[in-house]
Amino acid sequence: MESIYQYYSQGIWKKSESGETVEIQSPYLKKTIGFVQALTQEEVDQCIQGAKEAQKSWAKKSIYERAHYLQAWADELLKMKEELATTVMQEVGKAYQDAVKEVERTVDLIRYTVDEAIHSRGQSLNGENFPGGSRSKLAVVERVPLGVILAISPFNYPVNLAAAKLAPALITGNSVIFKPATQGSISGIKMIEALAKTNLPAGVLNLVTGKGSVIGDYLVEHKDISMVTFTGGTVTGERIAQKAKMIPLVMELGGKDPAIVCEDANLKLASKQIVSGAYSYSGQRCTAIKRVLVHDSVADELLSLIKLEVEKLSVGSPEENATIVPLIDQQAADFVQGLIDDALQKGATLVLGGERKDNLIYPTILDHVTKEMRIAWEEPFGPVLPIIRISSLEEGIDIANASEYGLQASVFTQNIDQALTIARKLETGSVQINGRTERGPDHFPFIGVKKSGLGIQGVRRSIDSMTREKVIVLNINE
Repeated sequence: MESIYQYYSQGIWKKSESGETVEIQSPYLKKTIGFVQALTQEEVDQCIQGAKEAQKSWAKKSIYERAHYLQAWADELLKMKEELATTVMQEVGKAYQDAVKEVERTVDLIRYTVDEAIHSRGQSLNGENFPGGSRSKLAVVERVPLGVILAISPFNYPVNLAAAKLAPALITGNSVIFKPATQGSISGIKMIEALAKTNLPAGVLNLVTGKGSVIGDYLVEHKDISMVTFTGGTVTGERIAQKAKMIPLVMELGGKDPAIVCEDANLKLASKQIVSGAYSYSGQRCTAIKRVLVHDSVADELLSLIKLEVEKLSVGSPEENATIVPLIDQQAADFVQGLIDDALQKGATLVLGGERKDNLIYPTILDHVTKEMRIAWEEPFGPVLPIIRISSLEEGIDIANASEYGLQASVFTQNIDQALTIARKLETGSVQINGRTERGPDHFPFIGVKKSGLGIQGVRRSIDSMTREKVIVLNINE
């Protein structure tokens, strides 16, 4: 019998009074693996009010007291590493070994966040340092928590990207309403079970699940939410931005990350990095390489090398640690198939792949992709790589920048001057030189521009975004 999971509020695991649940199906097992609660707006309101009240005493605790709970959380996550990794595998179809690595990375992230926060320093400003000022004024600048933070995580990294929001929020004295992606809710629940074992004060962390049509807008528009941090699709992100109005937002959204391959590139290196970047976890990463812009003179050779690398990829079950696994659901597979079909109808060449079994899309390479094809611009979130041939680097830069997205890009060249020149012209948050696009390490700034996001993430930046500066001015009578 499948488990019925409860939500977490005021330090207690509860069933919703609605009596309704949301079914969670495994993308590869093709069966229901559990049910999560479908909360009512009234229950969400109770969670938020409890979080608002709990935040006051939580913020008064010393940073070392708060750190104690987070370090204990990291310890508990390690203890249940295999159980949590199995849940991630079954719920979102991630290869088991990758799921284990995600839990381990999460533990490191939590501990690094604690250390970074502990070593943060305030600032003092002397009034006499400004023209006409006086030493009789001394400003003490400190960072204080925002209040109640709404953290909404995605399905593809249900543990790591949740902790990347929760850890900086909690260590800085905020309370949290945690809304995991529906497909990813069980993984989120499991990681909060670990946090609950630390005896975290009631109300500081609340986990809510349910139907977006019922509680989605209600959460974002609630007057007692002080900030929203969201990772997910651009359409949802834009809706949140419209609804949230005056509160701070940090959002990691979609991407159409290009790999620009210059004439002088090390093509063996480029092919390996491109394939790793494009196909890991079936391309279900916002930072996946989603198009290759390669100079005509080296396109054929690069394509041959890429084809050889793709042919080595394992296809199958995440339980067998396959690289190419079934996509998160049938709708996602239908979308990817639609992009492939559109490209082929408009003259693209199918180099490899094109096969499908239910929601399993085999790794696909499309050559001679043009700007008229949807795959040149739309984010597939699946294992398909379009090759766009260019006659000059300027053309490649123009195509890259014409995208509505601006998350990351890769540049492959052995000329560092050329690499920096291209990097500075690309309208993205980050540029990788001779490496695949990817999120980590987690302490690096992580930035999306245009429709790829808002605000900056990365441990230090997340701490800053979840606090605000407060100035206390001492007037000294001499």
